[in-house]
Amino acid sequence: QVQLVESGGGLVQPGGSLRLSCAASGSIFSILSMGWYRQASGKERELVAAITSSGITNYADSVKGRFTISRDNDKNTVYLQMNSLKPEDTAVYYCYLAAWDGMDYWGKGTLVTVSS
Repeated sequence: QVQLVESGGGLVQPGGSLRLSCAASGSIFSILSMGWYRQASGKERELVAAITSSGITNYADSVKGRFTISRDNDKNTVYLQMNSLKPEDTAVYYCYLAAWDGMDYWGKGTLVTVSS
């Protein structure tokens, strides 16, 4: 069983920054990629950013230049540095882990609210 524990969400003013963390633990076969999705109220879940085990990154167009994803392979932890936050970034952010054996795992989500 794999557990993903997210932290770092909260309330921030427009233009501010937050850093999300997601630590994976348990019986991890081998990590293909980790990353973040988000789901705003009334909208579908969308990919925010992802990073492979070799460090290749992928970002949604809406966050390019503002968000940075990174990972610590030794700690099985992925980070999302979010700068220049906008009200439209408000959502529940979910961490995910894709393993080489085809299994996908999800965290419970952390709420990010951007508001003045």
